Amino acid sequence: MFYRASLQVAAALASLSVLTGCGLLSDSSSETDQQISVGTTSSPSTLDPAAAWDGSWELMRNVFQTLVSFPTGSTSPEPDAAEECRFTDATSMAYRCTLRSGLKFSNGEKIDAETVKYSIDRITKIKVKGGPAGLLGSLDRVETKGDDTVIFHLSKADATFPFILATPAMSIVPPSEYPADSIRDDGKVTGSGPYILDAYEPGNKSELSKNPGYKGFADRKNTAVTIRYFEDSEPMVAALKNKEIDATYRGLTAEEVIGLEDNKSDNGGLQIVETVGADIRFLVFNPKDPAAGNPAVRKAIAQIVNRDALVAKVYQGTAEPLYSMVPKGIAGHATSFFDSFGDPDTAKAEAILTEAGITEPVEMTFWYTTDRYGSSTAPEFAELKRQLEASGLFRITLKSAPWKTFQEGFTKGDYPVFGRGWFPDFPDPDNFIAPFVGKDSVTGTPYLTEEITDELLPSSRKESDRGAVSQQFKRAQEILVKDVRLLPLWQGKLYVAAGEDIGGGERALDPQTVMQMWELYRKTSW
Repeated sequence: MFYRASLQVAAALASLSVLTGCGLLSDSSSETDQQISVGTTSSPSTLDPAAAWDGSWELMRNVFQTLVSFPTGSTSPEPDAAEECRFTDATSMAYRCTLRSGLKFSNGEKIDAETVKYSIDRITKIKVKGGPAGLLGSLDRVETKGDDTVIFHLSKADATFPFILATPAMSIVPPSEYPADSIRDDGKVTGSGPYILDAYEPGNKSELSKNPGYKGFADRKNTAVTIRYFEDSEPMVAALKNKEIDATYRGLTAEEVIGLEDNKSDNGGLQIVETVGADIRFLVFNPKDPAAGNPAVRKAIAQIVNRDALVAKVYQGTAEPLYSMVPKGIAGHATSFFDSFGDPDTAKAEAILTEAGITEPVEMTFWYTTDRYGSSTAPEFAELKRQLEASGLFRITLKSAPWKTFQEGFTKGDYPVFGRGWFPDFPDPDNFIAPFVGKDSVTGTPYLTEEITDELLPSSRKESDRGAVSQQFKRAQEILVKDVRLLPLWQGKLYVAAGEDIGGGERALDPQTVMQMWELYRKTSW
């Protein structure tokens, strides 16, 4: 009932991994003193699920519960806080969930159907700009029946709705501690997930301990987790080598991945787990900017950017060129930008500008964030600047900001051109198109394209066989190529680096590429 049979491609995405190092598949040890420390360069921008549509999900998956979720190895949503969930008819317009019995928050309060309704309703009521309310575009209303039954009535057919409910943004929160019309901002978390957040220091660390009252699918192989946040990957890798942390996730540069893989003997037996990723990077053009709002300028940039040179120079095999907003490994992937623009060609770019009456170098400002996508972001934008200026057609100024400031800037429409990364909410082509179009685009710049929003997406969402929606998404990508409001650059791979005594790394990443901390454990012997 969760469409398992239709997600063969997504299954390949979630299950394909390459292991280097030794002992990663060893049996877990006793939970006694099983305390694990994980480093990342991606710190939360918020602790409230109603405001989170970014890397904050890393923490939320581990401290909150959703009705359905992705157990290790699953590529379709399965019950978590719910005992059972299913569509009630063939039209995919009413989704019913029955809660597990005896669920409680870490503060002892009961979880019931009204609690679930409250948690979802506050997302759409608060409607944080660039926040997860954009995921609930098909939701009409939430109904409760008794203490344990919740029914989601949809305004239109949406076979992806179970996947949306599985995102950490749909976490269940207690009404007593989360205001109905504003974001909780006291630096605390109250949930019912596998762990309790004992302490939080923004930009520094999160201290998690095993939640004794947890009822869900997570099989916790450790007793406590410390997540340490680093501004740069260099000190994070140093901390790993010095055994100050046990594992890393997000933020390793290409040089660091290669160095760890090639010099295992010099790195104390550190392991690298490589997983096929669906995370993408792309440029966003602000249509209100005089230069970026000109289609000829955008097309000229698309004609010049050399993705092969970019990934070879900056990412050294840890990423690959991307010519579509839908990455490889996901149904509907195409090479639309290459089909339209071909190889990089300065002469063609100049002809595009000349035809539009532009004869002088175009001056533009490109923005990127310093602390969200890893230390390779700055070199990436330096390479983009080099390529565009080498054509003689552009003069590029680079500016950067920490994620919180950066996010505020692009949601206000302050940036002419900026770089975004996207880690999938769920493994479906819908999630690589729908978030970026419409008036509530997650990019902060409304992108109104009626054929996609009013025809292609609604048509695809009627199809429960998600492997049968390729044509709708290929057409959507043709429209994106024509507009060049979004310019895909590359698709990455995911890496977990860990000490030789740490197991579970190959099982720690779910299909949303979120780290399930409960899978990590310390081995007692070799």
